[in-house]
Amino acid sequence: MTIKLILLRHGESEWNAKNLFTGWVDVHLSASGESEAKRGGALLAERGLLPDLVHTSLLRRAIHTSQLALDACDRHWIPVSRSWRLNERHYGALQGKDKKETLAAYG
Repeated sequence: MTIKLILLRHGESEWNAKNLFTGWVDVHLSASGESEAKRGGALLAERGLLPDLVHTSLLRRAIHTSQLALDACDRHWIPVSRSWRLNERHYGALQGKDKKETLAAYG
């Protein structure tokens, strides 16, 4: 039996668009991120890479991305497993801070 692992990153979040460290802060997808997620699902369908199971983090940007992508490739009915172990790394005190400003201040 051959297993294919398909990795799909979440679409752009509102904080990605603002260049902020996100980490475990549960921010929404931006409008662009929603489009990216739908396009990701369409690309999966175009290439015949239709998943049987999805694993996602507990963060809304990842869950919403998976929902939009699965709808786009008509696989909204498959099982979705969620785990904190797939959450983005935790940036601690850097969460919510501007990346450029942080680089300028701390190198």
